[in-house]
Amino acid sequence: MKSLLRQLLLISAVTSAMLSAPLAAKTLADVSLADEIILSEQALQLNGAGIRSKFFMDLYVGSLYTPSPSQTLDSVLNAPRVAIRLNIVSGMITSEKMQDAIIEGFDDATDGKPQAIQPQIDAFMALFSAPIAEGDQFTLEAVKELGVTAYKNGEKQATVEGETFRKALLKIWLGDKPAQKSLKKAMLGD
Repeated sequence: MKSLLRQLLLISAVTSAMLSAPLAAKTLADVSLADEIILSEQALQLNGAGIRSKFFMDLYVGSLYTPSPSQTLDSVLNAPRVAIRLNIVSGMITSEKMQDAIIEGFDDATDGKPQAIQPQIDAFMALFSAPIAEGDQFTLEAVKELGVTAYKNGEKQATVEGETFRKALLKIWLGDKPAQKSLKKAMLGD
């Protein structure tokens, strides 16, 4: 009887410890993703995340944070505030390669007509002029009717204003011609 009582107490203690422990964050390519981030004193929830790869090499983990679950581009564009986070997982990414990829992304996002937002694109590209290293983290906070505030490794870099620019930036990963279709699907929680 004492043995049974000890087993029940042990099971109870283990169960209690498991229920009170925080849930482990999602991990992709050895990057631990926060379930929630706070930007400009606003909480955003992890909507989805995936890995951007090229030639079978993982380049970065892309994650989307939203105020509520969003499974379509329209719901993301209409949200008052969202964030895309890029965690660099490859030393092969350089500032030049990142700039080239983003320029190509803006070209795709604007159907080959980026001229209307070229000054904003140029300002945004300056954020990627410093060296990029494996382990760097870029957070792009997109606020409706304001624009995009960029952070590198948690430090605010600059804000690029403009609603058209904000939408084009989000379309780089979530639009009709995304950087990678499987990454788009994962970020939208599919």
